Amino acid sequence: MTQETTELRFASRIEAVAEAAAAVSEFLNRVGISEDVAFGIDMAVREAVTNAVLHGNKLDSAKFAEIDLKKSAQGLEINVRDQGKGFNPNEVADPTKDENILKTSGRGIFFMRNFMDEVDWTVNPGGGTTVRMVKKL
Repeated sequence: MTQETTELRFASRIEAVAEAAAAVSEFLNRVGISEDVAFGIDMAVREAVTNAVLHGNKLDSAKFAEIDLKKSAQGLEINVRDQGKGFNPNEVADPTKDENILKTSGRGIFFMRNFMDEVDWTVNPGGGTTVRMVKKL
């Protein structure tokens, strides 16, 4: 199988989440990802893009969220980059703890980690954060 890639760029507005999800869905369909697997990938991408535009770029219209998609024989790799200050995902509260169960936010990283096989973050030297997510196929 040949490798397929797509690069996407979205302005930092909340509508970018649905736009990104639609573009990723089109890519997943094109490369033959099953609906069951695509569901979890969609959830992870929506969470990553929401974090990028809302928390990373703080809805600053001068900043962008970028997504790189790569499908190979080994699986699917998705990188979502923002232009924010960066953060430490280990400092985010655990949403499964009793004191956090009723909170209305704070589950994005939890979802990404549960729907994908690998998730890691890099604070970029020039600014911004990249979340790398891998789904083994």
